[in-house]
Amino acid sequence: MTTLKNDRFLRALLREPVDTTPVWMMRQAGRYLPEYRETRAKAGDFLSLCKNTEFACEVTLQPLRRYDLDAAILFSDILTVPDALGLGLYFEAGEGPKFHKTIRTEQDVAKLPKFNAKSDLDYVMNAVSTIRSALNGQVPLIGFSGSPWTLATYMVEGGSSKDFRHTKQMLYATPEVLHALLDQLADCVTEYLNAQIDAGAQAIQIFDSWGGALAHREYLEFSLKYMQKIVSGLQREKDGRKIPVILFTKGGGQWLEPMIATGADAFGLDWTTPLNVARKTVAGRAALQGNLDPATLYGSAASIEKSVKLMLDDAYANAEKTGYIANLGHGITQWVDPANPKIFIDTVHEYSARYLG
Repeated sequence: MTTLKNDRFLRALLREPVDTTPVWMMRQAGRYLPEYRETRAKAGDFLSLCKNTEFACEVTLQPLRRYDLDAAILFSDILTVPDALGLGLYFEAGEGPKFHKTIRTEQDVAKLPKFNAKSDLDYVMNAVSTIRSALNGQVPLIGFSGSPWTLATYMVEGGSSKDFRHTKQMLYATPEVLHALLDQLADCVTEYLNAQIDAGAQAIQIFDSWGGALAHREYLEFSLKYMQKIVSGLQREKDGRKIPVILFTKGGGQWLEPMIATGADAFGLDWTTPLNVARKTVAGRAALQGNLDPATLYGSAASIEKSVKLMLDDAYANAEKTGYIANLGHGITQWVDPANPKIFIDTVHEYSARYLG
């Protein structure tokens, strides 16, 4: 078993002492990097990039060659599970992901095929094991999935949506159908994440990208309930190490208190929730991750540095010395100058020393 040279990300997730604040970026392997664009061009399209083990490993490692990151995250897509369930994922230029089939009725849910993560998504497991080997203990590897609610929105709408009309119609008109779909997805995601852990993932993040579109009670019933089911079914230790779990609901900072009951180790925050308030809310019961506005990276070096320092001041305002991972509040965008993430990352490491020394 390869010794992990840098484990501060895992230590912070478990609220253990760290020498400096760990940092990584959601969507850190992405279109803002010219080397990523070159590899994607070789692959031909996004899905081919995901399904080619060599290319998926290469783009996962690219940001680690540029930046002093404390974690790598598997290069894949949150929609691999619905694709494996036969919905026919494809991408249209400028329009994002779409599905050939949608799930709108009780019969549609009943017709979904049986799911086997290791065989149906073997290309993901091959990527995880290959990346883990290539990292050679440099930093931990994060595996991930979309949340059941988020996956369901794409499956019901047939792609991205601004108002989730069909999904919310199902929620309010035929909630039993949506619950049946979410329950099945929770089982699939649990199996999928456990397979990633078996393949070598050392931490797990569940992306609830659209949980913030729900009303308060509906979030608890249709999103958080199913993430809790997943967390309770996950393998939480491998090779003598704990496997931390992060839940990230974009637009969900107001639900931190009920989130804690899920048993997850950490919660991601977008830029709308003040970190000092969130730290008071969790009161040492969980770690927090986030919450720099990705658009901050469009700014000057001085403005990026200022924003990062203010974020760290908030994170450590309550004199807690661990339990915090710096990150963006959502994925880095394709228009960011590749020089700017370095300012963010280096400022996190350098400035946090005043709080952790």
